[in-house]
Amino acid sequence: MPTIVHGFDWPDRVVVGTVGQPGSRSFYLQARSGSRVTSVALEKEQSAVLAEKIEEILDELRSAEGNPLSIPDSTPLELIDNDPLEQPVEPAFRTGTMSLGWDPSTLQVVIEAFPIIEVEIDDAPDDDIDNVFDDDLPDVLRVEPEEMMVVRIPVGTARAFAKRTLEIVGAGRPLCPLCGTPVDPEGHTCALPGGF
Repeated sequence: MPTIVHGFDWPDRVVVGTVGQPGSRSFYLQARSGSRVTSVALEKEQSAVLAEKIEEILDELRSAEGNPLSIPDSTPLELIDNDPLEQPVEPAFRTGTMSLGWDPSTLQVVIEAFPIIEVEIDDAPDDDIDNVFDDDLPDVLRVEPEEMMVVRIPVGTARAFAKRTLEIVGAGRPLCPLCGTPVDPEGHTCALPGGF
């Protein structure tokens, strides 16, 4: 079965947003071109790392002598997007792995999201679990994803995307100053001595 690619070469909008209250938020990467909208579910940590890595790529490109690619050092005001996700949010899949790249031919940041793929290895008998990595099994198990999302965005949009994403991630529950775990609205029992 061929892979379905949700491709957005020059999207009208690309954001990370959430649904739900702090402590039980679900994160989504959402892209829109015209009336076509695709959302994929993400983990909070995936969202944060994605934004941080985009910032790193842009900062590295900006530091090139003379900034020949005109990489902005901050978010262009006209690209700030604080609107909520497009509704209804119906994720195409839950993201397992992501890749991030730079296309020098179009001067775009490229985000690829792949679904979680569950693979069962049932070639080994239950009573012979020690031999699961036997020579009889293939060296590499390759599974093609049924779907993937590819979003290509210009540098200004990428800077705005990263800024918004980091703000969304940071808007969750406050962290305990002692143990660093999130504090629930109902209270927090700190695991460290002297905590509250």
